[in-house]
Amino acid sequence: MKKIRIVLADDHPIVRDGLRAVINGQDDMEVVGEASDAREAVAVAERVRPEIVLLDLSMPEGGGLPAIRLIKEHAPGARVLVLTMHDEPATVREVLHAGGSGYLVKKAVDAELLLALRAVHRGETYIHSSLTHAVWEATEAGTRPTAPGAERFDLLSKREKEVFQWIVRGYSNQEVADKLCVSVKTVETHRAHILEKLALHSRADLVRYALAHGLLTPEEPAR
Repeated sequence: MKKIRIVLADDHPIVRDGLRAVINGQDDMEVVGEASDAREAVAVAERVRPEIVLLDLSMPEGGGLPAIRLIKEHAPGARVLVLTMHDEPATVREVLHAGGSGYLVKKAVDAELLLALRAVHRGETYIHSSLTHAVWEATEAGTRPTAPGAERFDLLSKREKEVFQWIVRGYSNQEVADKLCVSVKTVETHRAHILEKLALHSRADLVRYALAHGLLTPEEPAR
């Protein structure tokens, strides 16, 4: 089995030790490099070409946000999953705009970390559900950033807008199909049309677009 190759970037050795133990204990992933500051994180990512960089935001030598941009530039195949103490909606938006693929707070349990790593590896964007709702609330309060391209959303059909909402909230194609009582193939077709109409390329792009334009809606109520 080909393992998910991960670089750990955190300035606390004890934190890296714990993360390494959890990750290397999995059959499908391994730690292939470590860094203790932002500059080193970029260099290690460029050298070992991992699938994922697990990155702390509060990093010396430049900080985590600039490091995300540099990692995407120097190791474009790497996805960045942020693991941080910060849980402010504005910070989540900044990470996604910088090119990050996921956001997790350090109080998350090991199982959620592994879930997030696997989701990011599949090309999905992972944001803890409580943070997703908080980002939406901040958007409703008028704190969202503005960005060009909002008018493109009106090009989507009613059903495409429904599919869009489920996708940006982290649901898989199969889960969206189940929600809408359609086939997975139909969801995949809608998704392709959505990406084309919005001039985007991935789920991460869709999430960033939704956050930038205030298009995230509250979670569906429990039934």
